[in-house]
Amino acid sequence: MAQPDRKLFENLSGKGKAIGVLTSGGDAQGMNAAVRAVVRMGIYVQAKVYFIYEGYQGMVDGGDNIEEVSWESVSSILQVGGTVIGSARCKAFRTREGRLQAAYNLVQRGITNLCVIGGDGSLTGANLFREEWSGLLDELMQNGKIEAEATREYAHLNIVGMVGSIDNDFCGTDMTIGTDSALHRIIEVVDAIMTTAQSHQRTFVLEVMGRHCGYLALVSALACGADWVFIPEYPPEEGWEDMMCNKLSENRARKKRLNIIIVSEGAIDCHNKAITSDMVKDLVVKRLGFDTRVTILGHVQRGGTPSAFDRILASRMGVDCVLALLEATPETPACVVSLCGNQAVRLPLMECVQMTQEVQKAMDERRFDDAVRLRGRSFENNLNTYKLLSHKKNVADLPKSNFTVAVLNVGAPAAGMNAAVRSAVRVGITEGHKMLAVNDGFEGFAKGQIKDIKWGDVGGWTGQGGSLLGTKRTLPAKYFDKIAEQIRTHKINALLVIGGFEAFESMVQLAEARGIYEEYCIPMCVLPATISNNVPGTDLSLGADTALNAIMETCDRIKQSASGTKRRVFIIETMGGYCGYLANMGGLAAGADAAYIFEESFDIRELQANVEHLTEKMKTSIQRGLVLRPRLFIDQPPIQTTPRLLRNENSNENYTTDFIYQLYSEEGRGVFDCRKNVLGHMQQGGAPSPFDRNFGTKISAKAVQWISKKLKETYRKDEGRVFANTDDSVCLLGMRRRNLLFQPVTQLKDETDFKHRIPKEQWWLKMRPLMKILAKYKTSYDISDAGKLEHVNMCRRKDETGPI
Repeated sequence: MAQPDRKLFENLSGKGKAIGVLTSGGDAQGMNAAVRAVVRMGIYVQAKVYFIYEGYQGMVDGGDNIEEVSWESVSSILQVGGTVIGSARCKAFRTREGRLQAAYNLVQRGITNLCVIGGDGSLTGANLFREEWSGLLDELMQNGKIEAEATREYAHLNIVGMVGSIDNDFCGTDMTIGTDSALHRIIEVVDAIMTTAQSHQRTFVLEVMGRHCGYLALVSALACGADWVFIPEYPPEEGWEDMMCNKLSENRARKKRLNIIIVSEGAIDCHNKAITSDMVKDLVVKRLGFDTRVTILGHVQRGGTPSAFDRILASRMGVDCVLALLEATPETPACVVSLCGNQAVRLPLMECVQMTQEVQKAMDERRFDDAVRLRGRSFENNLNTYKLLSHKKNVADLPKSNFTVAVLNVGAPAAGMNAAVRSAVRVGITEGHKMLAVNDGFEGFAKGQIKDIKWGDVGGWTGQGGSLLGTKRTLPAKYFDKIAEQIRTHKINALLVIGGFEAFESMVQLAEARGIYEEYCIPMCVLPATISNNVPGTDLSLGADTALNAIMETCDRIKQSASGTKRRVFIIETMGGYCGYLANMGGLAAGADAAYIFEESFDIRELQANVEHLTEKMKTSIQRGLVLRPRLFIDQPPIQTTPRLLRNENSNENYTTDFIYQLYSEEGRGVFDCRKNVLGHMQQGGAPSPFDRNFGTKISAKAVQWISKKLKETYRKDEGRVFANTDDSVCLLGMRRRNLLFQPVTQLKDETDFKHRIPKEQWWLKMRPLMKILAKYKTSYDISDAGKLEHVNMCRRKDETGPI
């Protein structure tokens, strides 16, 4: 039943409105997902939606470049990279004459709402167009091109932007559409290069895009554990040549068989001179004599299919873009839909553009600290983490704290665990701690499978899937005495546990056992790592992004396998236990027609309704001969509709995958046939995604810094030991909306459904209607969180730890 304070989008109507969507500037993976979301959401609210082909050039040229589209016009473009409606630079639009012609072309079709997907230049042009709009219409009326009635009817132009740029160089958003996919391309290349580099003991210098912004270089360096990175915002200090060569030599002396150096194409030194990949190569060869190769990635970073993150991000932004246009008034400033932490926000477009321009001004004036700060908290945290992990001192010269910290993995393996362990070990060593690695979780802890772990022991771990320490689901309650004994024996002063629901439950047990065992009165922190994303206290867990990409890639291949087969329904079973995150978000990323999950009960009536929906959809498609023929695909064969249904493994004990498969097979007979696919443990395997590598690296570094702080606070000098028995000394570090927060596990107990091993409230359930809307189901959508225009500084406000 609807709550009184809920704001439902059903109250927003698009009747009588026309929305134009265009992509401008450089292309970026995920643009098509954004276009698809705008088109389908626009049609869903009964607005007319128009493609504007070839960006602003198409708007100026008019004619067939502005075309009304249908629901089916955006079928099967979700997984396509680039932009199917084209993008082009347009000199004409920079002139008033060009904008006058563009205004005339829009008025002819009644378009007064524009969704612009592009970079800061494209969005700035859109804002200027909006400011001039009434004057342009007056001029058109005076020239006799439009009637006075049209001037009154179309008096106001609404603009909402989405940032599509692989460089992530736009202030006001943590991530732009395309950035995550570009990181996927970079990391795929790095992983491939590492095998050949290790074979020949080579040094590789990789040049990545980023003429004015070093985000791609910085994050890819964190994600692959690069030895050195050069970015425009952080020029190396005087004498960097000696420091870099010394570090490379030390790594070789520790028998590391390869070195990776990443160079942003806009990198500079402290004298504002360019640092090129060839220059770095020549330096390494001359000083060290290492066999060195240069790889320039170039436009491969823009190519390929968009990642799950970009598809979901673009879909969320596209839907919110339409809502923003429906809610816009003449007094509403042009806005841009952005991502802050894990929350979609709307920011005044020109505030973001001005801050982006301030970054370049700071760079020009060599105020690099200001430039980093203006880039945003996400960029700043990435850089700070890189500094922590790339210390310039010799390991032997680091300070000693006399504290011992143990690291272990608990629960099922999840991608990103190894990146988190590597980060913890290295940050712990830089803090002066003795680091211990525990094999096989608490079971190994009880057996004494504990050993010292050094800086070089974790080299190359970021790209490894699974858990190199070994992990088991065993909870500590079974071994309280033995674990306490091992803590005494090894003089362990703090614990860092990386794992899923079992890791959280283990921390609860250890906290409760403090009254009996003083050994557990030490700082303890848990980092959520599970593909199921079912840990309370966090919106995202390590490993979930990698699993989502595995599900999405499988769905893409299934669609491809069915491209020559008409009228087929696939039912796909995902992991997740009682948590439907993978099924729901995987469905959104893959363009599924339905997702059945435990959190949202369903019965035979809903199953029957879904079958009928698909049956009618396929009948209509066949009758209409619906095929996708955008300009970029004019020579390709027609694409047939291939619906997909995702089912969470524990969604319903009676309506199993087999039952649903048999129901769809029977009810769809004569209209479509049915296939099923159980993805199984492939969702836990594979190399971690860039997001999981980076996320694991950053949250682990924060956790160790928190542990260091707690160790100092709880150390009793008179007794010569650490004693921590307050609730805030056993915490889970999780991402909540916009920030990373340390939360006592005892407080999180009240937020947890222990029977079903899920949080009582899950943020992603609010996004569940998006998949239904984009699949043409009628549903209710709570938009209470949307529609609040914020200021850039408000979005950037910090709390205790800041965002990722």
